[in-house]
Amino acid sequence: MPEPQPSDGAISPAGTGGPMDLALEEGASLEKNPGGPDGAGPTGKPRSLWSDAWRDLRRNPVFIISSLVILFLVVISIWPTLIAGGDPLQANLDDAQKGSEPGHPFGFDPQGRDVYTRVVHGARTSVTVGVCATLGVAILGSVLGGLAGFFGGWWDSILSRLTDVFFGIPVVLGGLVFLSVITSSTVWPVVGFIVLLGWPQIARIARGAVITAKQNDYVQAARALGASNSRMMLRHITPNAIAPVIVVATIALGTYISLEATLSFLGVGLKDPAVSWGIDISAAANYIRNAPHMLLWPAGALAITVLAFIMLGDAVRDALDPKLR
Repeated sequence: MPEPQPSDGAISPAGTGGPMDLALEEGASLEKNPGGPDGAGPTGKPRSLWSDAWRDLRRNPVFIISSLVILFLVVISIWPTLIAGGDPLQANLDDAQKGSEPGHPFGFDPQGRDVYTRVVHGARTSVTVGVCATLGVAILGSVLGGLAGFFGGWWDSILSRLTDVFFGIPVVLGGLVFLSVITSSTVWPVVGFIVLLGWPQIARIARGAVITAKQNDYVQAARALGASNSRMMLRHITPNAIAPVIVVATIALGTYISLEATLSFLGVGLKDPAVSWGIDISAAANYIRNAPHMLLWPAGALAITVLAFIMLGDAVRDALDPKLR
């Protein structure tokens, strides 16, 4: 006796592609991906700006390449002897201006010092100046700009006029005046000068971000519920206003490294016996025709370092900018 055929609208057995199979497949897919639709986290809640940014950064090859270059620079800054065991101050005039030879791949400088060893040890100076100056500028500028944007009034007016004064000072000219009277060969006078002239840029960014954030509904609700100014700043405004500061500070880090090399090249930044790419570029500038290797290697290291930090800042900006989503 032939078996009855399923009528229209009946549920077909599993594995035949009927409505039950579609429902089962959909349920299985939801179990494998509990996050639900795009933009939701593991619990079905919307992902935050930071989690979205980190997800985008991990997929960005520019971020990965620049991060690897920066990680390498940080490692050799902390332990330069890992790849260069010589003394960057050891000089032998018999080797002055010699080119590449076994054991000395970058040749020698005008005083007979190994260029390779000085390039590796010079990374510590550049990374130290860049990181310390960026931290100082970001902290000082964020605090002053954030307070001005939050409270407004006379505090905002004073800060605005003060930043106008600092923006009117040429950076290189200010460095020539400020650092020419300092005889220290350490990085701290250079860091202090960069912080002194660099904070107004971050202050303006932080001020604008705070003014925008404090107008949001959640801040107004917190104010209506009686939240204190410190609580609103720390819990509601700062987490939502810090992204532009991070972007600008990351890009500025490479600029500060370039500024240190420029001041050292002009003779007012770091001075001998400090090891700096700017010092080496300045010493090799007069020998570029006879011994171009003395200039090309430290200049190339400086260019790669600055480019890596600028690329990192661009990647962070793209990840944190909601307009690009």
